[in-house]
Amino acid sequence: MESCSKCGNPKVIIHRKQSGQHLCKECFIENIRKKVLKTIRKENLINKGDKVLVALSGGKDSVTVLDILYDLYKCNIIKLVAVTIDEGIDGYRNDGVEIAKDFASNLKIEHHVVSFKEVYGMSLDEIMKNSKHRGSCTYCGVFRRDIINKMARKVNADKIVTGHNLDDETQAILMNYLEGNIRNLSKIGSKTESKSPMFITKIKPLREIPEKEIGLYAVAKDLNVHFASCPYAEKSFRGEISEIVKGLSKNHPTLMYSTLRGFDKIKTAINNQYKTKYKFERCKICGEPSSNELCRVCTFLDELK
Repeated sequence: MESCSKCGNPKVIIHRKQSGQHLCKECFIENIRKKVLKTIRKENLINKGDKVLVALSGGKDSVTVLDILYDLYKCNIIKLVAVTIDEGIDGYRNDGVEIAKDFASNLKIEHHVVSFKEVYGMSLDEIMKNSKHRGSCTYCGVFRRDIINKMARKVNADKIVTGHNLDDETQAILMNYLEGNIRNLSKIGSKTESKSPMFITKIKPLREIPEKEIGLYAVAKDLNVHFASCPYAEKSFRGEISEIVKGLSKNHPTLMYSTLRGFDKIKTAINNQYKTKYKFERCKICGEPSSNELCRVCTFLDELK
């Protein structure tokens, strides 16, 4: 039986195949926190005095990132506010919303809950019953980003934090590459900034942490999180890519890290090719920044009518 590689504690909770490291609960929690804060420093994701809006779903990723950022909040380095999006998925979403409310209340931070129904007049369930145009994740992603960005402007946030982890980033890289969507590849990274001041900078402090380690962190810290998976995700292209990556990672434990590192090396070249050509006008319906006559939100809403 191996003991903790850091302190020698015989009660090990994780063996990292990619590094051979064994860690006990206390050293594992500390290691995750240090890795996240190192990413924040290395990538210059947060500045002192920033007002940071956390997209808090109640799932393990968003609860974990808020738990770690709360240390910076307690030290008066940043200001914190959270927003939870209720997409309207029957039998799934309510639990996550309630967990998010309780967690934000326990931390005593400002928290907003906004639903698809109140903003767009229909829930995601209703959208999928009536739509034959697109997949659920396409609608959900566009509408969620729209609400979060508008809420960030409303509360005067400097940064938007999402809980994207290493698995999410690897999946996004492979999905967009396989689809030939190089423009979307240019938007992947630890920090997404825009030429338009109406788009608030998005950051991903967890992008170098594997999903299973975030789940273990939540359990080790006894955080109340919503572990259930979205019922629509299993049918999506991302869900298929996720299964492929998980299968490959069993025999190649460094696969996701090498995918991320390799992408980061070519990202500058992708940006130079695509971002300089991307110009924003205004959507003729809602006035939000758009590269076309209609923004994607208004395009989708028009389809759904």
